[in-house]
Amino acid sequence: MLRHTLFGLMVPAALLLGSQSASAENRLALVIGQSAYRSVPALPNPANDARAVTQLLTDSGFDVSTAADLSQNQMREAVSEFAGKVAAKGADTVALVFYAGHGLQIDGENFLIPVDIDAKREADIPIQAVRLNDILNTLTSVPSRMRILMLDACRNNPFPDLKTAGSGLALVDAKVGAPGTFLSFSTSPGAVAEDGSGSNSPYTTALLAAGREQGIPIEETFKRVRLAVNKVTEGRQTPWDSSSLTEDFRFSGALVAGPKPAAAPKKTVAEWTRDLNGKPVEAANALIVADGTDEAYEAFAGLYPQTSLGRLARDWLVRHRRMVAWNNAVLTNTAAGYRSFLARFPDSDLSATARKLEERLRNRPDFTPAVSAAAAAVPQNVALAAPMCPCNVQPPQQPIKVNAPVRRVEPDPPKRVDRKPPRRAREVDDDVVVVRRPPPREVYEPAPPPPPVSIGIGIGLGGFGGGRGGHYGDGYRRGGY
Repeated sequence: MLRHTLFGLMVPAALLLGSQSASAENRLALVIGQSAYRSVPALPNPANDARAVTQLLTDSGFDVSTAADLSQNQMREAVSEFAGKVAAKGADTVALVFYAGHGLQIDGENFLIPVDIDAKREADIPIQAVRLNDILNTLTSVPSRMRILMLDACRNNPFPDLKTAGSGLALVDAKVGAPGTFLSFSTSPGAVAEDGSGSNSPYTTALLAAGREQGIPIEETFKRVRLAVNKVTEGRQTPWDSSSLTEDFRFSGALVAGPKPAAAPKKTVAEWTRDLNGKPVEAANALIVADGTDEAYEAFAGLYPQTSLGRLARDWLVRHRRMVAWNNAVLTNTAAGYRSFLARFPDSDLSATARKLEERLRNRPDFTPAVSAAAAAVPQNVALAAPMCPCNVQPPQQPIKVNAPVRRVEPDPPKRVDRKPPRRAREVDDDVVVVRRPPPREVYEPAPPPPPVSIGIGIGLGGFGGGRGGHYGDGYRRGGY
């Protein structure tokens, strides 16, 4: 009886353990908080944000490495060591990086700022800071299941001498890079985030609440982060995210096996206008913030133009379209691309940078083929562009001259096959014709008359080809020297 009871308990336990191990994965995280800046005013909250997020991720099953107030070399070493840990864990690892501190965009690139930086001009930032692209490339260089980056790094520019640096951070599209990446920014591209009046920033405060909710996928988690931050800042700050994930991820709760369900189709401006019409402005604003598309913001701004939320939505829409155009210009990186950006946005905070880059590239040869206006409007990425097969390229058609005579082109003769034909038995009545070539005619030159009988002189004139036009006795005249 006891044996049957134990067996009955062991079977459900084995099934439970099996289901957990099937959905489990390795979780590694690197958390960096930059507060004690030396050459610029210190930031009070990043250190608190890093400690709070470390606890959240530890409770969510992450093995967390925490670092604070790093110099440039220390930040690079921390990222390199973290990538080594991910590689050691294997391809079934979820790699997460959280950064709180200063960040800047210079010439269309995003930089994370170490505490030992002392920048006097824009050219100092690429030398003294850490490129966000370097961190992304380091993480994608090792096999992993997915990569999650959360950046609370869009605070105000702390360097007053950098007049031409763009506001906030540049747009980063996860779909352009390697699949399996999720990016979250504390505010939208080109905007500035608030440090907050409490012990944590508005972004981290919302993340701590949404990350502990059970059983919701990561996209829903950060949708709630967007709503909470937008509400607490009265529309001044709206987080932004971009995803190329192909699998499900949840901070808390069981994972859902299999591929992610397909996203719902985007609604048009007319459909959003119909759905938002008549709703209170706060309720309508919550709907568009949760959706996060241009179409939703355009419809809301058109319906509520006189409200503060309507004006902020219009600002968000204009800024987002400007940052998309700026991202396209940076990816294309041609003088024509920057001129096109300046034609659309001549007086933005990025205009000075666009003029500088256009001047730098003005005399560079453009080897890219011309594209149509419709194709130029689509964001291009040379790293992902499929190469053109030469076999699909059609040769240019030659113009036909009406009055020109038509010249007949003889077809090429068939190639000779180096193969002996099959032997055929000769019949008795067949005539055999043998064709022989005539022997070559031999041309002999008459010998010169014999010289007078004088032995000494005869030997001197009858040499064997020592001078010009001598005779070698083979029937041909040679021009020896």
